[in-house]
Amino acid sequence: MRLNKIYSLLLILSFALSSCEELMEPRDDNHATFERVLRDADFAEGLLITAYTKLPTNGLSYNEVATDDAVSNVKLNSYRRMATGQWSALSNPVNQWDNCNSGILYCNHFLSIVDTVTWKWSNAEISKLMTQRFTGEAYALRAILKYYLLVTTGGVGENGELLGIPIYDKFIETEAEFNTPRSSFEESIASIYADLDKALTFLTVDDYKDISNLAAIPAGFSWVKDYSSYNTVFGNVAIQRISGRIVKAFKARVALLAASPAFNLTNDLTLWEDAANYAGASLNSIGGISGLDPVGQKWYLSTYVDAIKITSGGADQKEILWRRPRGVSNSRESANFPPSLFGSGNVNPTQNLVDAFPMANGYPITDASSTYNPVTPYANRDPRFALYIAYNGCTMKGQKINTGIGGGVNAKDSIATSTRTGYYLRKLLREDVNMDPKATTTKNHYEIHMRYTELFLIYAEAANEAWGPDGTGTVSSFKARDVISAIRKRAGIKQPDVYLATITTKEAMRELIRNERRIELCFEDFRFWDLRRWNADLTETAKGVNINKAGDTFNYVEVETRDYNNEYMHYGPLPQNEVLKFNALIQNKGW
Repeated sequence: MRLNKIYSLLLILSFALSSCEELMEPRDDNHATFERVLRDADFAEGLLITAYTKLPTNGLSYNEVATDDAVSNVKLNSYRRMATGQWSALSNPVNQWDNCNSGILYCNHFLSIVDTVTWKWSNAEISKLMTQRFTGEAYALRAILKYYLLVTTGGVGENGELLGIPIYDKFIETEAEFNTPRSSFEESIASIYADLDKALTFLTVDDYKDISNLAAIPAGFSWVKDYSSYNTVFGNVAIQRISGRIVKAFKARVALLAASPAFNLTNDLTLWEDAANYAGASLNSIGGISGLDPVGQKWYLSTYVDAIKITSGGADQKEILWRRPRGVSNSRESANFPPSLFGSGNVNPTQNLVDAFPMANGYPITDASSTYNPVTPYANRDPRFALYIAYNGCTMKGQKINTGIGGGVNAKDSIATSTRTGYYLRKLLREDVNMDPKATTTKNHYEIHMRYTELFLIYAEAANEAWGPDGTGTVSSFKARDVISAIRKRAGIKQPDVYLATITTKEAMRELIRNERRIELCFEDFRFWDLRRWNADLTETAKGVNINKAGDTFNYVEVETRDYNNEYMHYGPLPQNEVLKFNALIQNKGW
């Protein structure tokens, strides 16, 4: 591991400066050193901001193309290569080792100096508030980065033990200190929880928002004498930085990982209860089931994105718990619009995913009560299907998209940028973006760290495993069935939901919940990791459809095999060069 290179440039600079000081004058030449970090608040906060830049959710990877949900039409796409047999400890596109560990070290360095920095020379009250908020953010960021490192490397080691990550809770300066053994998976989870709980001792407010007078000061801030000081640090200015609400919700995501079959080897039901209770507590704070955003499945559409004005204290989308602005761009549309719309059609949803969408009456297409007609397979489907996937005969940007014979550049396998499956991605794309080279436009986009729908799905999955479809714990009064009912009703499933009423066992509800999660969170970088934490089959072949010119004959074909080993590839590898370099590290079994 080359994590000590993070600061190598500054260290070299400092050495060069100290050497020059013996030879040249003047000594103070305004070069940046670590001492400047201590006396310049902007430089000091830069350590924390850099840790924010390490969050893997700052951008989408589209790793669904390495699953049964999608394929890529880019021959050298790293996830395509991984899925077809080239995943190894030497070639690992989902590797987060250096990224997350470097972010953790930035957090550690920041925590080592946060109490010594005068954040606001002219106002001691503001300086104290900034110390409090920044400290909480640093602990939270360290926990989150540990979580993502654990997701990618946690697993059964060559020694047969369930292992986690090396835990770095201090700033490391020597290579010898990096030779740290992996803690157990359980110890790693405990370390993440400890950081999240520590963060909550500083981030004592759920949300950042301005107050209008001192009487409105939140509990725990009675020492603040000027409400404007509070607003300067904990007001609207901090929206979308990590808050108490985000930390509490993230605990549910961590708990779900710990409870999942790949890591909960004894099916300890208390772990499922923990996940349900953490998610439930967070959902209680927004009104439970009634807090589900009625249009949350459409969060990426222009109407909802452009309406956001939170920087001035306005409202965010009800669906979004935590996000970051991406700014104006068109790269997502350029990569994924069909070629007739001047896009590259990179991500191609599979027939497998298409078949996962039920009919509008809620029944799976394989059920005799579904009314599914193989001659008109796209009619009367769950409305989310047409919202998320561009299919043969649909209209996109006012243009009919034909993927069958005679469909021109949009036809399956027509040109290099055509679909390989007969489908194009529609979700996440803004159709008011124009990619015509003669009149190209850009629009606002936002990257999502966490949606409330994910939190509802965490609750449903964990509550079902802990208490069954209709059981509840002591924290929340709603059931797994209630959550799935609300999500399907929002999607447009015909009411009453007769199919849902037929689900009575934990096993049947588990299958339905997993399918709802697959649909609701598709193309948001969940499927790859969900299959692994569930110990599910990784080798389902990605399928597509060949359609005749008349559009009334559908021939379903295999498009791309999935060359994974179900015996060990539910866990990812540690980078091989790290294992060779540091003898304390144990590689996961099979790699």
